[in-house]
Amino acid sequence: MDPISQGTWAATFAQSAAKKNQIKAATLMGCFGGLAPDLDVLIFSQTDPLLFLEYHRQFSHSLIFIPIGAFLVTAFMHRLIARSLSFWHAYLFCLVGYATHGMLDACTTYGTMLLWPFSNERIAWNNVSIIDPLFTLPILALIVVGIIRGSPNYARVAAVWGLGYLLIGVWQGERAEEAAYLLAASRGHEPVRLEAKPGFANLLLWKTVYEAGDKYFVDAVRVGLVNKSYPGTSAEKLEIRRHFPWLEPDSQQAADIERFRWFSNDYLALDPLIPNRIIDVRYSVVPNEIDALWAVELDPQKPKNAHITWHSLRRQTADQTNRWWRMLTEP
Repeated sequence: MDPISQGTWAATFAQSAAKKNQIKAATLMGCFGGLAPDLDVLIFSQTDPLLFLEYHRQFSHSLIFIPIGAFLVTAFMHRLIARSLSFWHAYLFCLVGYATHGMLDACTTYGTMLLWPFSNERIAWNNVSIIDPLFTLPILALIVVGIIRGSPNYARVAAVWGLGYLLIGVWQGERAEEAAYLLAASRGHEPVRLEAKPGFANLLLWKTVYEAGDKYFVDAVRVGLVNKSYPGTSAEKLEIRRHFPWLEPDSQQAADIERFRWFSNDYLALDPLIPNRIIDVRYSVVPNEIDALWAVELDPQKPKNAHITWHSLRRQTADQTNRWWRMLTEP
């Protein structure tokens, strides 16, 4: 999730475990522990554009690395922000905060390697958006009040709110999947696989993606008191031998496609508008559209050892925002 959510959620549990005279130091150590795993974004390569995909949410987010990461953060931050605590008290608060990070990230849709190095599976429970003010702001407010009042009870209320919100996300996701299966059945489709992902900043409007035949179908569903579907569009599933017969199997571009396939959980399709571009159909600003946030592009003229071209397509126009808002709010 976003850094504010991660730091706040981590501080919640550290503050909850603190005594009154430890509140400020415990909150800070928990917060920095919760932020630290995302330092993996500093791992990148100018020549290999997909390297950051392999390392973001990898070892620094794994369960086995939690005590190591917390120790490193404590060694660096203890003297700076928690001198009132012994090193081991500071470490315990940092450990609690660090431990929340990977688990919270796994609640989103991006995928987190909690079981690294034993497994490279990208775990994604799809029960909260990467940014959700309804999750974060009440927790942040309670943490601030806890610091002002010098009481851990506010953080405990914040923890109950956050855990309850995440459980509601699980329930809403199940409802969204049921609605998506009904929509697929109305088209005569039997999905090979289907996923529902929370829309931006809410648990009402969901993006659904399913595979049927040689296509991916993208729709949106609003799951409130009454469900409402917003049928979307489809894209042709990637088949390398058919779509790129010129691509040498042992080339670097072919290897990079497989790396991108792993990252996207094999939700790869051809871009319907741009030749030689492969998109991840799981994400878009407007949930029932195929308007990828990232893509890779092949070039038949590149040398055999040349990497694929990476495109970050993150953009949001006023028109897209209006379409998203109408789906979220219209009767």
